[in-house]
Amino acid sequence: MAKRTGLGKGLGAIFGEDVVESQSAEHKNVSRETSGKVDKSEDPKGEEAGKEYMMKLSIIEPNQGQPRKDFNEESIAELADSIKKYGVLQPLLVQKKGEQYEIIAGERRWRAAKEAGIKEVPVVIKEYTRQQAMEIALIENVQREDLNPIEEAQAYQQLMKEFELTQEEIAERVSRSRTAITNTMRLLKLDRRVQEMLVQGQISSGHARALLALEHNDSQYQIALKILDQKLSVREVEKLVKIFGKPKKEEKKNTEEKDLSFIFKDLEERMKQAMGTKVIINKKDRNKGRIEIEYYSEAELERIVELIESVH
Repeated sequence: MAKRTGLGKGLGAIFGEDVVESQSAEHKNVSRETSGKVDKSEDPKGEEAGKEYMMKLSIIEPNQGQPRKDFNEESIAELADSIKKYGVLQPLLVQKKGEQYEIIAGERRWRAAKEAGIKEVPVVIKEYTRQQAMEIALIENVQREDLNPIEEAQAYQQLMKEFELTQEEIAERVSRSRTAITNTMRLLKLDRRVQEMLVQGQISSGHARALLALEHNDSQYQIALKILDQKLSVREVEKLVKIFGKPKKEEKKNTEEKDLSFIFKDLEERMKQAMGTKVIINKKDRNKGRIEIEYYSEAELERIVELIESVH
């Protein structure tokens, strides 16, 4: 028996080890005619949990809460060709919904079966809460790396908002680190146009994470276009982001320094006029510094002291 991954264990904990065992048969060329499974393709009644049945495609519908929205047509076509030769080797996981059955896991196989012209597919029927159904769909997609980074981030966000799960709880369910969940969800802070470029595979997750260092959406999008036009590496983007953000910061600093310099020059001139000698203000910052008053004779020093004393 093949060793299960952490994600496989996560699936088993949610919908039973018998179903996980059935899922592991995807790439085994098993003849359905000799497998001894019960055919209840019209509409299985009194079905046993975890047992496999043949079911008409016409009574199966996709799950609207499915985290995966983007299905690669070329990949679906390749799977459809395989299904024409060998059939659907891995059963879909479904649950009853009114007069239909809703897909919990296996929408890609369902789409490919329709394209292949298959009328019936193997299914395993179970019952779940809405939260369980979403978690199973998410786990399956993450395990197979079927989700693009934005779909994955949106799924995590929905689990947090709708079911009040913490990032730690999500990480435990999908066998990922909390840091990985956090970094994936940060991608939702990107400009919408940049998110779409990531979905379409025009930029990588590494590029996208580098762009998060830019606060303004337009800046993120402008750099993303440069990535596309100049085929920049992630390291090149990181350098470009630093350069892109640097001038504005220095410009602001220089402007502040010019403003302060003008103010202190004016104060020096006013004190010079009042004391009749050269005055220098040595500033450390806006609020700290020292004042130097020059004198050129003992008599002039006495005059300056008398002038200061007269202020009281």
